[in-house]
Amino acid sequence: MTISSSTTSSSTTSSSTQPPRWQFWIDRGGTFTDVVARTPDGTLKTHKLLSENPEQYQDAALAGIRHFLGLKAGERIPGELIEAVKMGTTVATNALLERKGDRTVLFITKGFRDQLRIGYQNRPRIFDRHIVLPELLYSEVVEVDERIGAQGEVVTPLHADETRISLKAAWDKGFRAIAIAFMHGYRFNDHEKTVAQMARTIGFTQVSVSHEVSPLMKLVSRGDTTVVDAYLSPILGRYVNQVAAELDGARLMFMQSSGGLTSAALFKGKDSILSGPAGGIVGMVQTAKGAGFDKVIGFDMGGTSTDVSHYAGEYERAFETQVAGVRMRAPMMSIHTVAAGGGSILHFDGSRYRVGPDSAGANPGPASYRRGGPLAVTDANVMLGKVQPKFFPKVFGAQANEALDYDVTAAKFRALASEIESNTGSKKSPEEVAEGFIQIAVENMANAIKKVSVARGYDITQYTLQCFGGAGGQHACLIADKLGIPRVYIHPYAGVLSAYGMGLADLTAMRERAIELKLVPASRAALDAAFQALALETRSQIASQGIASDKILIKQRVHVRYDGTDSALVVDDGTLDEIKARFEAAYRMRYSFLMEHKALVVEAVSVEAIGSSGYSGQQAEGSPAEGIHGQGSHAQGSHAVVFPAGKRAGALAPVETVHMFSGAKRHDTPVYLRDAMMPGDKLPGPAIIAEQNATTIVEPGWQFDVTVLNHLVLTRAVPRPSQHAIGTTADPVMLEIFNNLFMAIAEQMGLTLANTAYSVNIKERLDFSCAVFNQHGDLIANAPHMPVHLGSMGESIKTVI
Repeated sequence: MTISSSTTSSSTTSSSTQPPRWQFWIDRGGTFTDVVARTPDGTLKTHKLLSENPEQYQDAALAGIRHFLGLKAGERIPGELIEAVKMGTTVATNALLERKGDRTVLFITKGFRDQLRIGYQNRPRIFDRHIVLPELLYSEVVEVDERIGAQGEVVTPLHADETRISLKAAWDKGFRAIAIAFMHGYRFNDHEKTVAQMARTIGFTQVSVSHEVSPLMKLVSRGDTTVVDAYLSPILGRYVNQVAAELDGARLMFMQSSGGLTSAALFKGKDSILSGPAGGIVGMVQTAKGAGFDKVIGFDMGGTSTDVSHYAGEYERAFETQVAGVRMRAPMMSIHTVAAGGGSILHFDGSRYRVGPDSAGANPGPASYRRGGPLAVTDANVMLGKVQPKFFPKVFGAQANEALDYDVTAAKFRALASEIESNTGSKKSPEEVAEGFIQIAVENMANAIKKVSVARGYDITQYTLQCFGGAGGQHACLIADKLGIPRVYIHPYAGVLSAYGMGLADLTAMRERAIELKLVPASRAALDAAFQALALETRSQIASQGIASDKILIKQRVHVRYDGTDSALVVDDGTLDEIKARFEAAYRMRYSFLMEHKALVVEAVSVEAIGSSGYSGQQAEGSPAEGIHGQGSHAQGSHAVVFPAGKRAGALAPVETVHMFSGAKRHDTPVYLRDAMMPGDKLPGPAIIAEQNATTIVEPGWQFDVTVLNHLVLTRAVPRPSQHAIGTTADPVMLEIFNNLFMAIAEQMGLTLANTAYSVNIKERLDFSCAVFNQHGDLIANAPHMPVHLGSMGESIKTVI
C-alpha cells in the first residue's frame, strides 16, 4: 500500500524548541468513535460520537479532532498544532466482515490451486443442511510451475517466462493486489522473491508475499494470512492516506492487533484486524497495574460486540486465529469476541428469547437512537431504568443533539410483551421482558469470559473484573455474580478506555520464524542465530520511527510443543531447563497433565522490539501533566495516578431518584454524578452512577467504593442469593440460558480434546463429538461436532451405565 510521506516526517517526541502541541488518541469502533485529547498544557479531555453520521461528517475520527480544535466540518486541520494522532480503526475489520476488500489474485504452487478452499476440511456449522462455504477473499487463483522441497531441494525450477505471462494476464484483467504463497516458502523463499519482483515490475501496487507476511509452517493458514494482507492493505492504505491528507503533516500512528503502535507507513492489513480492541487491552492492563490489581478479566462491552480478555502478569497473544471465517497466523492480542453489545438485536421466535448475533450498529442503531432501529440491549436497559436518557450523551436525532427516545422504546416493549403473551400464554410486563433479554445477554457474555479463564485452568474467583467500553458498567455486577467474581474495577476513563490505551501504548515490532528443532543443547546455536537476526530486524524498524537504539527493549519468546502434538505454547526464552520448566508449568495449568516421555520441540521463535511512544503521563481531565510521572505501557512500567475528585461540601448526595427494575422488582434508585465523587465515598446499591461517557449500575446487594486514586471499585455487600433448579415448566428465558450453559460445557470439552490430540483427523478436521448427558444417558446438549457419533453416543453411555 502507498502511504503519504507526510505521515512520517516528524519525530516521535516533540522537539524542545517547539511549543507544546495537541495529541489525539482515537478508537474508531463499530458504533461509537471515542477520542481522548491531550491539550498543549497536558490536560486530557474526552469526546464520544457516532462512527457513522453522514448527515454531520464524513469521518468520525477527523470530526472528533475538529471538535477539540474548534473547527467547523470540512475546515482545514492545522497539522502544525498536532504532535501525534494515535488511532485504532475498524476499517479493515469491517471490510473483512463485509467482504469489501480489493480484488486479489492468488499465485500458488502448481497442484495446490484449491488448497485454501479445502482448508482443513472442518465444518464449523456442521448441522446446517445447506452448506455455505466461506466466501474466499481471492477472486482468482493462478498455479505457478515451481516446487521447492521440505529440505530446500529444488523439485521443479521456476518457469520465469510462463510466470511473467501469467502475471501480465492478471494485470490485464484489472488485478492490482496479488498474494504469493508457495510450498515451503516460509523457509525457502527464492521463488517467492523472484515472482514478487516480477509483479512489482509489471505494476502491481499491493504485493503480499508469504515469507514476509507470515514466515511460519502450514500452507493453509500462511496462505490465508497472505491473502488477507493483500485483500485489506489497499483499502486500509486509502483510509490512512485520507486521514493523513486531512492532518496536513501531523505524525500519524496506528494500533496493531499485537497491542503496539506503528507509523502509518508501516501499518499493514494483516496487523489491523484487532486494532481497536488491542488499545483496550493496553489501557486495561496499565490502569489495573496502577490501581494495584495484578490479575484481571477484561470486559469491554461496546455497541456492536463484547471483547473479553485475561491478564495475569503478561500480555497474552495468539499467533493463530480465525476471524470472520478466515484463518490467520499473525501476532494478535488474545481476545475472545462475542456478538453481544449494546446494539445486539432482541428476538422472540415464538417460544424463546434470543439476543443477537446481529447488531443494529450505529445506523440505524437501537430503537432509542431515533433512527427507526429495532429493539436492542441498550433499549432493554432504557426500559429497566438502568440507562437514563437524561444522563446519556445527547448525540442522537437529525442534529445529533437529542437524548435517547424512551417513548419509542417503551411502546415497542409493550408490543413485544403482547406478542409473547399471545404465543406462550405468559403475561409479562415490558420491564420483565426487558430483564429476560438482559439475563440472556449476561449469560452469553459470562460464557465468553469462561473461555478465556475457566476453560484454560484459571481460578476466576481470584480475579478482578475490569469493565470498560460504553456499556460495560451497565452489566458489571450481573456478570460478576454469574461468574463468582468478588470485585469489579472501573477506571475513570472506562467509557473511552480503548482510546485512552492508544496513548499509553508503545511502538512495537514483532517478527516470527519457524524453527522445528528439538529442545536439546545441539539446537541452542540455531535458536540464538534466529533470535539475533529477528532482533536486528525489529530493532531497525523501531529505530526508523525516531526511537534511540538504547531506549529499545527486546523480548525473546519460544513456541514450544510436545513432539507429535499440534498446539504450541509461547514462553519466554532462557536456558533450556528454564524453557522446559516454563512450558511444563503452562501446559499443566491449561491441560492438567504432562507427557513427560515426549520430547519437546521448538516450533518457532518470536522477537518483540518495544520503544516508548513519547507519552509520559496518565492524568485526568483538568489535571496538568506536571508532577505526574506515569510511564509508557511496556518498557518502563506503570505508575498509579490520582484522578481529580469532585469538590463539594458534605456527604455525597444523589442528583435524582429514579425507578429501576432489577431482580424482578422495582427499586427507588439514587443517581450519583461521577464528577461529584471523592475518595472515601462508600454507599450501598442499588445506585446509578452517571458520567460523561458511561453509566455504571450498582445492583442491589452490591456497594461502591471510591479509592484514594479516585477509581471506582464495586464489591458484594451481601451474599449472593441461592439459586434453585427450574421446575418442569421451563421459563423461556431460563430455557435459553441453560441451553447456552450446557452448550458451552460441551464446546470447552471439544477445545481441550483438539488441543491435546495427536491425530490430524481430531486436531484439524475435528472428527470427534462432545456432549452432555444426564444420569440416565439421555442427551442434554451437544457441541457442533460430528453428528455420526451423536446418534449412537447415548446408547453407548446407557450400555456402559
